[in-house]
Amino acid sequence: MMQFLHSYWAYLVLVVLVLATFNALIKFFGDKEFDAKDFRISLFALITMHIQLLLGLILFFVKDYFSTIKQVGGMGEVMKNSDLRNLIVEHPLTMIIAVALVTIGYSKHKKKLTSKPKFKMLAIFYTIALILVLAKIPWNIWF
Repeated sequence: MMQFLHSYWAYLVLVVLVLATFNALIKFFGDKEFDAKDFRISLFALITMHIQLLLGLILFFVKDYFSTIKQVGGMGEVMKNSDLRNLIVEHPLTMIIAVALVTIGYSKHKKKLTSKPKFKMLAIFYTIALILVLAKIPWNIWF
């Protein structure tokens, strides 16, 4: 059940993050005004990312990767195995960083008073987060 939620919620997260990122980029370069719709899009990206993080953390502990680490002979062996390293170390760490970047971008944009700096903060942080998410999605499982 938790694996199902984490896997399918990820599609929503990706769509919303792409939408929020492109919205910020287009409006930043187009010198548009920041309105309530832009606020809601960026907030929804933040919320979906945090829910996905919670689902991922629950899944990480439910799947008991600590036993897997013990069974293969420790973290040294995990780091030698690219599949295990990606599953246990790289994917979770990268996604946590991506969520932190979205959170920072969202927080910084709220402190700006005019539209251009608001969109700039969102565009920078959401774009970096999107790149990280795209880099560490387990594409072999998705397709």
